[in-house]
Amino acid sequence: MADQTLLQLFSFGPDGWGAPMLRAAGMTVAVAACGYLLGGVIGIFGAWAKLAGGRVLRGAAETYTTVLRGIPDLLVIFLFYFGAGVALSKIAGLFGHVGFISLPGFVAGFLAIGIVSGAYHTEVIRAAVMAVSKGEIEAATAIGMGRFLIFRRILAPLALRSALPGLGNVWQLVLKEAALVSVTGVVELVRQAQMGARSTRDPFTFFLVAALLYLCITTVSGLLFQAAEARVGRGARRT
Repeated sequence: MADQTLLQLFSFGPDGWGAPMLRAAGMTVAVAACGYLLGGVIGIFGAWAKLAGGRVLRGAAETYTTVLRGIPDLLVIFLFYFGAGVALSKIAGLFGHVGFISLPGFVAGFLAIGIVSGAYHTEVIRAAVMAVSKGEIEAATAIGMGRFLIFRRILAPLALRSALPGLGNVWQLVLKEAALVSVTGVVELVRQAQMGARSTRDPFTFFLVAALLYLCITTVSGLLFQAAEARVGRGARRT
């Protein structure tokens, strides 16, 4: 009877919660993926600034990673969501617009997650580049390779091999951070579970299902990163 009730509760019919929960899981992955990609771009520039930038760029990158890793993620989301709204309203006011303009919750959420995860990406990528042996670079230079060819054939593949485990950890972190964007009105997995719990007065079941869906997402993600690590690690000497 309990199984029947559970199946009915999470059916895909008009009164079931199966489709809304899956849509919310998709929204969680979408927010996390957009934030992760943005963080990756920021991380590449941040690592470059720390490794090859001048004093000003290195200082800015160091300040960025220190500050962003020291502030709670939820606070960053609030600051970004309301700060962006204030900025947009002032800019629109210059053109005669009256009233408050808020950034869409999805955009504010993934931008905030991207900026936070960019600090972690920066450190992972910097460490991976530093792990590349200088002898490899010197040997490539000695045989006449240009800087771009060295980057494409030597530096990027070797750094990616070292970075993938850390990048996988950052992805898991970003997935969990995606639950925080519900404060901007985005109906992601935790938010949808809350809505279902309030509607049915069965919070344990809904949060348990949300946890299982999160576990499915992280398990599949972990397998994909393991496959990627195995692919880029082909031919590498095991120590």
